[in-house]
Amino acid sequence: MAKVLVTGAAGFVGFHLCQRLLDAGHQVVGYDGMTAYYDVTLKQRRLEILSGHTGFTSVVGMIEDFDTLRNTCQIHKPTVIAHLAAQAGVRYSFENPRAYIDSNLVGTFNVMECARELAVDHLLMASSSSVYGANTEMPFREDHKTNTPMSLYAATKKANEAMGHSYAHLHKLPTTMFRFFTVYGPWGRPDMAIFKFTKGLLDGDPIDIYNKGEMFRDFTYVTDLVHAIGLLVDVPPAGQDSRVDGDTLSPIAPYRIVNIGNSQQVRLLDFVEALEDATGKTAIRNYLDMQPGDVSGTWADTTLLRNLTGYQPATDIGDGVQQFVDWYRDYYGV
Repeated sequence: MAKVLVTGAAGFVGFHLCQRLLDAGHQVVGYDGMTAYYDVTLKQRRLEILSGHTGFTSVVGMIEDFDTLRNTCQIHKPTVIAHLAAQAGVRYSFENPRAYIDSNLVGTFNVMECARELAVDHLLMASSSSVYGANTEMPFREDHKTNTPMSLYAATKKANEAMGHSYAHLHKLPTTMFRFFTVYGPWGRPDMAIFKFTKGLLDGDPIDIYNKGEMFRDFTYVTDLVHAIGLLVDVPPAGQDSRVDGDTLSPIAPYRIVNIGNSQQVRLLDFVEALEDATGKTAIRNYLDMQPGDVSGTWADTTLLRNLTGYQPATDIGDGVQQFVDWYRDYYGV
């Protein structure tokens, strides 16, 4: 079993990944800055749950703080790093762009430096489907062009991919970048659409539906996502003899990019209807124009994920939405 450093451990995906790794028998060091981008109480509750595992160690620190991050790595000496910490959200990048530079660029550089010093067996780093930008060729495949980002958030994730490749090449550092596709599920972030929609439905308030509902997403249930990441931990990029069909393995570095999605298109209005079914409420729909920086659709080609791990995320949208609503009602007592 590995000792895994998970950055962003108190975050939505980080929390679920830590649970998955702990259940699989790994030791986990959770590193998180506990920033106030959204309700810190939610992060604290996640950490309380994780701290109930004997194999979990929590460290509070910012990834921008290289000394604290490096000291953590030198003390615990992880053999695998799963880097999830980031400034998330497209909209917030208009309000506070510097947060994305500090966290997503400087912070990621610090993580890579620690991985280099430790010579970890595998560095896994989160990217995003947002890197596909204005690309309209779907489903999105890892080798599609990603040179038209439509938000600063997307641009920083594109930069992370390039940074990761350079370190993999220069330092022979096995690196996997995984691109998330609209993750949802229990313990999610309050700035996410499913959170806002559910709150609006249960409170009887209007919900904002952008591009007048003419949008679709490849919604990926969070436990499917972290199961895929857990499987990828054991598949570090190596030499060319490890190549599989459809591989993005670099010809000059132990580096690859992998989509993780449900590989299904779901209309935003169908998503809203699933929430109506789960809550037993009818939405008051406030149709709006497309927001700046947003895209009309995402859709993942997950052939490479299947070829590497034998796994395909497949949670039905109705089932996943119901589980989120059940958690929301229980957590908030509504």
